Amino acid sequence: MNTRGFTLISALFVLVVLAALGATLAQVSLRQQLGSASEIEAARAFQAARAGLEWGAFQVLRNPAPPAAAPACFGTTSFVPAGLTSFTVTVSCTRTPASGTLADGATALAFFQLVANACNAPSGGACPGSGTPQPTYVERQLVRTVVR
Repeated sequence: MNTRGFTLISALFVLVVLAALGATLAQVSLRQQLGSASEIEAARAFQAARAGLEWGAFQVLRNPAPPAAAPACFGTTSFVPAGLTSFTVTVSCTRTPASGTLADGATALAFFQLVANACNAPSGGACPGSGTPQPTYVERQLVRTVVR
């Protein structure tokens, strides 16, 4: 019986199995790395959206309007928050009622709904991004109502 080359075939089989195992481990590691990076970006997007809400509330509440005048919304604006330069925040303001105020006894109230969108790939300088989907695209939207 001729057994020449049997060791070579066994070594080749072991080499192929180890290469497949290494490729699988590399793929699992890559997916875990992308998942971890996405979670970090999601947390940063949340903080950017939160910064947008704080900015919007400051804009609405900072200058008290004269008693006869109804405070106005700033509309929609986009900016890049300091410290989160990879994100763009788009903040919009809607006033209810659109003109005048609501009364609660002798107190006149105006309601402002602030919506902040933060994303890391804006479209046309504003969020949400509508471009081609990216594996690292992250977007967060937060809503707050401010009463004045």
